[in-house]
Order: sequence, then structure tokens, then C-alpha cells
Amino acid sequence: MTDNEKNFEENIEDNSEVNSETSTDEAVIEEHVDAVDDLTASEESTTEESADMAGDASESTLDVSDESGEDENTKAGKPDHPEAAIEAILFAYGNSVSAERLCETLSLTEEELEAAVENLKKSYEESGRGITITKLEDSYQLGTKAEYYDYLVRLAKHPKRYSLTDTVIETLSIIAYKQPVTRGEIERIRGVSSDHAINRLIEYELIEEVGRLDAPGKPLLFGTTEQFLRAFGVDSLKDLPEMSAELKEEFKEQAEAEAGIEKNDDEDVIVDV
Repeated sequence: MTDNEKNFEENIEDNSEVNSETSTDEAVIEEHVDAVDDLTASEESTTEESADMAGDASESTLDVSDESGEDENTKAGKPDHPEAAIEAILFAYGNSVSAERLCETLSLTEEELEAAVENLKKSYEESGRGITITKLEDSYQLGTKAEYYDYLVRLAKHPKRYSLTDTVIETLSIIAYKQPVTRGEIERIRGVSSDHAINRLIEYELIEEVGRLDAPGKPLLFGTTEQFLRAFGVDSLKDLPEMSAELKEEFKEQAEAEAGIEKNDDEDVIVDV
């Protein structure tokens, strides 16, 4: 065998080994590709299942939300402890709240509301609290007891005290008993101009404009305020003493004695508000 023939056979053997290794590598690569394809298919399947589960969960959540919304709108909403709810509302609101609004907010009947308020007032009394609930006509307000006013004065240092002359008191009495009443009616009873007295009462927030009379000129109508009830310590206008005809006549005589001039009396009536 010549040298060329030997070299040719060696080249053939080397190529055979290379081809064998290449075939092996290709087989390994194919196995990897198949494995990757299987993994990808598995992931896609898992993703689809997860999407389906997420969709089902979303629909379930939506259903629960819808049901919750319906319940929120349709349920009675009556509190487990109406006394606590009333106390919270009155404390946060500050001003008086009508019984109608409280009943609507708490889904209570008028009887249930009155019972809850009475329970609150009773608990305040029994525990010696410094607060109480005051009824002002058809409204309720949380406030301090009158016997502790002096302590509040010490704290405030500048309490709001109003000086009411006899003239202002007379005008206020007429409005309190005849409301709603026009300026003209007040002046006919007193016999003199009442502009100063009316303006002073409005400034003190003891009276307010409550409308206009359906008559020529549409004169203003005046009535008392909740501040009036608080200042004079009455829960309702029904608690005011009955005004006699003699007292009305006395008002008129006093007004006529003023001769049309409103004076500042030495002895004023002091009202704490």
C-alpha cells in the first residue's frame, strides 16, 4: 500500500469519526429542542388554565361585589347600638339635627328614636356626666348642662353676654307669641317704630327672617330661632307661658309712653347665650 493510499484511508476514518460525533450532537440538539417544545407547550397550557381560573375568580368577585352592593342599598342599616350612633352624630355635627333626619339616617322609627334619646339622657344623669341632649322643637342637640356654665365662662374668659333692654324684650315677646309676624304688625302692637329692636335681635341671632307675607309689598316675616330656645332655657315654643290680653295691652301702653323714642333703660336684662 502506497503512502497516498494510507493517507486516504486515514482521512476516511477521521471523517467517519467527525460524522459520528456530528450525528451524536444533532441527536442531543434534537432532544433539547423536543424538551423545550414540551416545556413551552406545558407553560402555554398552564397559562391558559391560570387565565381561566383568573377569569372565574374575577367573575366570582364581581358577583360578590354586586351582591354586596345590592345588600348595601337594600339592607335596613339599623345600628346595633342606636344610642351610640345618635351620640356620635350629634357630637360630630355640633348643631341641632332634626328628628326626621336622624330617623332617616339610622333607619329608626320616631318611637325608637325617642326611646334611644331618653336612654342616652338617663345614662348621662346616672353617670353624672356634664353633657345632655336638648330637644329644640323637632330637633336634638348635644350640649353641656346649664349648671356647668360658670366653668365654661372661666375657660372662655370672654363669654357672649347680651344686654336686652325693655324695648328689645317687648319686641322679642311679640315675635315669640305671634310668629311669623311682620314688622308692621309688631309696630301696630307697640305703637312705635321697632327697627332698632328688630335689628338688635337679628344681630343676637334670637330672631330671623322666615319668609314673606303673601300680601302687597311682600313684607318680611320674622320668627324666633333655636338660639332663642337655648338662651331662654325652653325646649319648644309650646313651653312658653301663655300670653294674656292684659300683657299685650301693657306692652302697648309702655310703647306709647316712650313717645316714639327708644331709650336705653338703666336696668337691662342679661341673657347668656
